[in-house]
Amino acid sequence: MDVILNYLQYPFVRYALIVGVLISLCSSLLGVLLVLKRYSYIGDGLSHVAFGAMAISAVLHMTDQKMFVILPLTVAAAVVLLKKGRNAKIQGDAKIAMISVSSLALGYLLMNRFSASANVSADVCSTLFGSTSILTLTKGEVWLCVILSLLVVLMYVLLYPRIFAVTFDEDFARASGMNTDLYNLLIAVITAVIIVLAMNLVGSLLISALVIFPSITAMLVCHDFRSVTILSAVTSVGCALVGMLLAIVFGTPVGSTIVLCDLIIFALVYVISLIRGKGR
Repeated sequence: MDVILNYLQYPFVRYALIVGVLISLCSSLLGVLLVLKRYSYIGDGLSHVAFGAMAISAVLHMTDQKMFVILPLTVAAAVVLLKKGRNAKIQGDAKIAMISVSSLALGYLLMNRFSASANVSADVCSTLFGSTSILTLTKGEVWLCVILSLLVVLMYVLLYPRIFAVTFDEDFARASGMNTDLYNLLIAVITAVIIVLAMNLVGSLLISALVIFPSITAMLVCHDFRSVTILSAVTSVGCALVGMLLAIVFGTPVGSTIVLCDLIIFALVYVISLIRGKGR
């Protein structure tokens, strides 16, 4: 505790903890929706799109304004991936796989060909798996994350009944007069925003774990939408805090440590649920 309290005196550590808590909270809310709509793999696909967009921003020498490139491209990809078309020739998982792999290949190609850094492999690795960038956040980046996270949470709370309806029975919601396309578009935009924000925390390849693990863990314990959402948020924020503090104290990669904490909690809850099931 003395070591942790000593680290908390530094502003960059406090900034990292604030951003980590907000991102994990938003990811848990989104994760419940995506798992129930059977779009669990969408986070992985969009994270690869964000990786490709980041490479494009580097080629355009817009590193300091990369959000103006990454966010619109990721939002556009989210709309395409989440859009349901009855007569679409390319469906669901195939569409995600095509966009995901193409974006990853394009991003690596651009970084390899146009990178100004001498160590391209290190840049790619840190982008894919997370790096210490969460500990080098500027005050402007922290405020941007705070504003976007609060907007996501506010929209989720205000539109909770409609999001609930679209998630569980989209056909009935459409038949009752609800504009389901609009709310699916909103979910797509929220997904893209959270994916882009989470890249600094866990890297492109680990974002899916941040989205999926807390919601799956909560579903093993609770059996109604509200309880699952609350427990998912508590689990996600708790694992993010513990993971970041452990990473700071022991010098381990932030993203990998957070995901490992999520995995351990899931495994414990899963084993307990199996034991309780056999007991009954």
